Amino acid sequence: MAATRRKKPNASKEELLAYYRDMLLIRRFEEKAGQLYGMGLIGGFCHLYIGQEAVVVGAEAAAKEGDQRITTYRDHGHMLACGMDPNGVMAELTGREGGYSRGKGGSMHMFSKEKEFYGGHGIVGANVPLGAGLAFANKYRENDNVTFTYFGDGAANQGQVYETFNMASLWKLPVIFIIENNQYAMGTSLKRASSSPALYTRGAAFGIEGEAVDGMDVLAVKEACLKAADLCRKGEGPYILEMNTYRYRGHSMSDPAKYRTREEVQKMRETRDPIEHVRELLTLGGDATDDELKAIDKEVRGIVNASADFAQESPEPALEELWTDVYA
Repeated sequence: MAATRRKKPNASKEELLAYYRDMLLIRRFEEKAGQLYGMGLIGGFCHLYIGQEAVVVGAEAAAKEGDQRITTYRDHGHMLACGMDPNGVMAELTGREGGYSRGKGGSMHMFSKEKEFYGGHGIVGANVPLGAGLAFANKYRENDNVTFTYFGDGAANQGQVYETFNMASLWKLPVIFIIENNQYAMGTSLKRASSSPALYTRGAAFGIEGEAVDGMDVLAVKEACLKAADLCRKGEGPYILEMNTYRYRGHSMSDPAKYRTREEVQKMRETRDPIEHVRELLTLGGDATDDELKAIDKEVRGIVNASADFAQESPEPALEELWTDVYA
């Protein structure tokens, strides 16, 4: 299946192994989060990233120190990909003191200044102008940092997105707008919801170039993001990348996903899985054995299980936390 997508990987053995591990960490973490949600240990909304791992791992492969990232509410994978601690992420999911927002933000509201991760936002499309604001700060400071601003195909129809496109184009901001097109938004197929389904062309009216990318191929994502980031660093931004991807689970844990067939999901798993794609590149290319990849999986499962233990052992926030971080 997947290995035929790219016969000669534009990555070394070490890079491929790193991408495999990073995607597998996200997959196993999200599977564990789903389990904890089913056990009642995670409350509220919980949007899993299973199936879309290649997008953020490929994008992070094109980022450098100082670059920023901001996304919407399907955000756990983005946190892990930029190096945030799985313990802190899982503790926040379970509303514990050891979480990144001390248990007060939950799944959709985590941040890390250290890793230049600016959320995690619960309002559809609301992070897009914030991403442009981060990029404006970079231009004002005259550095060469780029902001990776993620949003989904559903958010691509929001008015504030186009206001942002206009300002970003006027000011030539160093921002990459990454549209994670998982085909169904909250539960309506792209073909039924968008009169112009080629989302990468949505910036044309503002003079913003864009392209469609195979979002199930981590190497294709990396290549496209390197190109976009280079343009932005040279003052030729912004740029739009439409990542055509697919989520295996529902929009959130409460979504039965009856708008698509089980056969469709299974076909994607069997023929387009991003992790299996890299596994085949490694094994067929002679860069890793099945036993070596199993060892990576064992290591990753250990990290994820430890994060779940940490989360459950971490205390709930003290009542005094009700009065901290409140701005009025």
